[in-house]
Amino acid sequence: MADNPVSPVPVAPAGLSRRAQRFIETEGIRVHRQDIRPHHDAWIEHGIPAAEIERATAFQDRWGGLALPTAPFYEGGPRVLDADCPEETPAEGWSFPAGDCRVSMAYSFMIGPDGAFGIDAYRWTPLHASTDGWVESLALAAHAQRWAETITRIKGKAVESLDLNGFEPVPEVQGVTDTWWRGRDSLIALYRGEAVGLDAPQCLEAHAYNGLDEWGLHGG
Repeated sequence: MADNPVSPVPVAPAGLSRRAQRFIETEGIRVHRQDIRPHHDAWIEHGIPAAEIERATAFQDRWGGLALPTAPFYEGGPRVLDADCPEETPAEGWSFPAGDCRVSMAYSFMIGPDGAFGIDAYRWTPLHASTDGWVESLALAAHAQRWAETITRIKGKAVESLDLNGFEPVPEVQGVTDTWWRGRDSLIALYRGEAVGLDAPQCLEAHAYNGLDEWGLHGG
């Protein structure tokens, strides 16, 4: 595939929170992204619908070549956001890769039929309703790690006992299987994706960020 030269300093796509924009522009790196347009005709010949190729192309135009700091879960997330050839599964429909894993893993990162960002393991498991939501979650995690007085990691069955009374969901992360919750002086990230996708309840994990002031809770 041909590479498109771009500036290594990324410009954040439109529509993100100010926090996510700052995160991309100060912590991200834009590498040479692959141009998937030359493969359009060959993919059509292999039976891939034009609409699915257009979805992958739109993803690549918005996110392709963006390398972000490691995620606090999922072994860091994709090394670089990068679309590739769409593929079909009978149960879920058409999806396409969102980028290679940083290490060898039991699942891959995919963009699902409805645009959700998720993992494909034993089953397709959407984590966030869009890639925007995934990036917002990374930005929020980096922000919370910086400003929290304490960070507590909760694993396995203990996650199911978390009391979220008085907490409200954080809408910008567009949580599906994974969600963020905001309380009076704390943020909680619930990572359910591996537990659901791998049918492994022991993989449930939550990160509680405590001792946050108004800036630490919102900050963008």
